[in-house]
Amino acid sequence: MPPVPSADSAAQDIIQRTQQLLDSVTGADWKTYQELCATDLTGFEPEANENLLEGMPFHKHFFDLADGSGTPDKVTTSLCSPHVRLIGDSAVIAYVRMTQRTTSDGNTSISSCKETRIWHQDENGWKHVHFHRG
Repeated sequence: MPPVPSADSAAQDIIQRTQQLLDSVTGADWKTYQELCATDLTGFEPEANENLLEGMPFHKHFFDLADGSGTPDKVTTSLCSPHVRLIGDSAVIAYVRMTQRTTSDGNTSISSCKETRIWHQDENGWKHVHFHRG
């Protein structure tokens, strides 16, 4: 029987997967985003005008916009004060997402938003199943 991971290592795994998820968004890496998310992902985010999103098509639209034309912005995303709560085969992570963006002309902006994400673990590993960003 394989050893059961400690709560600390599971929490670190969730933090790392969440960072990987955000990096896939800023890098327009649809393949990684799909690997990390459940196909029936749900969520609330400002771009959806307070509607519950269900599935992946809404998100795919934004990945498709990043077609490689022009000079991309330099974007760094950080998880500030992440807190992970493990609940059986699920995990909830809450944090402030800080985004630093530098455009091709050298202008830099910093923004932040509060996010909560839910991950579920099955025999295939952790999948991102729900989020709330505001």
